[in-house]
Amino acid sequence: MESSAFVRSVNIGSATLTGFSDVGSTGIDKRPVSGPIEVVAPVSGSALAGDAICDLRHHGGPDQAVYAYAWEDLLGWAPELGREVGPGVFGENLTTEGLEVNGALIGERWQLGSSLVLQVTVPRIPCRTFAGWLGERGWVKRFTQRALPGAYLRVLTPGAVRAGDPVRVLHRPAHGVTVATVFRALTLEPELLPLLLDVPELPEATRERVRQRTAARGA
Repeated sequence: MESSAFVRSVNIGSATLTGFSDVGSTGIDKRPVSGPIEVVAPVSGSALAGDAICDLRHHGGPDQAVYAYAWEDLLGWAPELGREVGPGVFGENLTTEGLEVNGALIGERWQLGSSLVLQVTVPRIPCRTFAGWLGERGWVKRFTQRALPGAYLRVLTPGAVRAGDPVRVLHRPAHGVTVATVFRALTLEPELLPLLLDVPELPEATRERVRQRTAARGA
């Protein structure tokens, strides 16, 4: 599938102290790097070489190895935030341009550059570390209501990535369930949960959560 999409920025972060995380430190302050940056399939932590993830219970690992956010969606937040926004400000590893991130299908496969292949897994769910980092009152609620969460990805084929690399969508599953749909189902619109039951590309932990919540609603 041909595309004009590309990686606008590759962003990595170092561990810094914070009062907004249970573990006392965070790597959410991602800064653009020139690259190329090696990307591997991690057992835990981040897939990007040199990128810190501190709260390993809730972030990183095979199914949250890379976090992508669309530049177009990031710019859309600027008027509400009342400030300029730049790549990495939401803690994303990849700031993309020309790519429908929230409209991507769960299980969709992307090729970045010549060899790196990533697969869309789940949306980002906002946490208090994110809110504390931005310093915005009611941020978790505001971010949730907007339903533009960005996407986590797993690494299918390791490789290197750098700003300017083209992004090609290699495959789109037939189920039609998008990142935004999963986010809405898991947050403000639980009536959408049954749509997620037959999406095999969702991580097993997410599928089990969906099964339990669907059963509870049925009961």
